[in-house]
Amino acid sequence: MATEALVDQKVEQFLTFELAGEAYGIEILKVQEIRGWEPVREIPNTPDYIKGALNLRGEIVPIVDLRERFGMEKMEYSPVTVVIVLCVEGSQGSNVVGIVADGVSDVLDITIAEIKDSPKLGSKIDTRYMRGMHVGKNHMVMLLDTDKLLDSEEFEGIAG
Repeated sequence: MATEALVDQKVEQFLTFELAGEAYGIEILKVQEIRGWEPVREIPNTPDYIKGALNLRGEIVPIVDLRERFGMEKMEYSPVTVVIVLCVEGSQGSNVVGIVADGVSDVLDITIAEIKDSPKLGSKIDTRYMRGMHVGKNHMVMLLDTDKLLDSEEFEGIAG
């Protein structure tokens, strides 16, 4: 029982960012860097949410627009639009993938006990990418599981 209490008090850090006015969070340990938006090389025959690829110090990095991935309204990229470069784990090993966000917000320290389960919204609502929810003082943050969200099998043949 004491071991379970220690696990519940373990603190993880999450980088929070905005999409359409809502707060999302990803594990800070997955983040390699945060870059301003820059044009990318389009790749034919890819889903609309894959904006293209970026040459990042010799590594080809697919760029995913999370607004489009989540079926949200498209928005023009602005000077505050960012690309968060992540290292994700999948069945094929690790991959580097960039996600487009409206802007970054903060880094939160969250204990495991503070992460609430994803809401059960029925079989028609896809919550498989959600790790859980964090209810802060001012707002709720949807915590994403980047390894599921950015499954490396989707990017096979795109990332070099």
